[in-house]
Amino acid sequence: MRIHVQNPANDPHFAVTEAQWRDAVSRSPDMAGLQVSFASDEEGLTRALPEAEVLLSWVRPLRQRFPVGALPAAAPRLRIIACTSAGVDSAAPFDWLPESIALLNNSGTHADKAGEFGIMAILMLNTGMPAFADAQRRGEWKPIFASTLAGRRVVIVGMGSLGGGVARQARAFGMQVIGVRNGPEPHPDCDETHTTGALDSVLPRAEFLVLACPLTDQTRNLLSRERIALLPRGAGIVNIARGAVWDQDAVCDALEAGHLGGCVTDVAVPEPLPTESRLWRTPGMVVTPHVSADDRARYNDRTLDILFENIRALRESRPLPNRVDPAKGY
Repeated sequence: MRIHVQNPANDPHFAVTEAQWRDAVSRSPDMAGLQVSFASDEEGLTRALPEAEVLLSWVRPLRQRFPVGALPAAAPRLRIIACTSAGVDSAAPFDWLPESIALLNNSGTHADKAGEFGIMAILMLNTGMPAFADAQRRGEWKPIFASTLAGRRVVIVGMGSLGGGVARQARAFGMQVIGVRNGPEPHPDCDETHTTGALDSVLPRAEFLVLACPLTDQTRNLLSRERIALLPRGAGIVNIARGAVWDQDAVCDALEAGHLGGCVTDVAVPEPLPTESRLWRTPGMVVTPHVSADDRARYNDRTLDILFENIRALRESRPLPNRVDPAKGY
């Protein structure tokens, strides 16, 4: 089987190397027979596509690279496109993707790092760290006293790899964890789970709200201005999903009005966030530049392990564990 790894042109931090490939094969000796090529330019991709059966690629340029109807002629043997990110919203709509080609996400790579970032953000909000940062810039000594997280209630919207990682950490701190997901199935790290349709009834119970869902047509502006108003006064919000899943200006307004106690967001609209954006200056807001779930030391290793898990499933005629449903968008 021929695999082509198309690395981003200007991202040396997360380019998959030949050494990482060899290490991955050593962890999975049954993959030793795979033939692999690497490129970071369009010429290399064009050369590899006619023979490639699996393409491992950064997700963002896929829709631009492959106009509707282009793939069958450009890559007649292609069976899998594996993305190096968990979210595939930047490749939607998926009218460019033939039914004969499986699109895979990278879900599972981010759980541990996202879990640590999420609990760090909750701890920051619980301690009042955004308010301390604001006071520091003003040169103001203003004590704020807080209790521990044990017994506090967190609502996590999206119980996939990201949300599940946060739930596991929150449970370890003794928090009451409420999960919100598409189905009502229980989650091992949640005290209770609810469907997205029940979100309005769950939000008034949220001392902390973590957004960790994929961006789809259904989740765009999920946390609207009206739903922000349903949160109890003083609630804290963490967004590790996508900037478009909430009303960004409404969050800023709620912080300025004192309705929200603080916010940590790792995502924004647009990205990179312009200097003039009000997010930089809204009191109680902490902004990080989309780094919450990417473990530089382990990301590519886990990415290749996940790819091999899916190739193994293909060989054994089993469902591919990371296959994206284009109708759902994840």
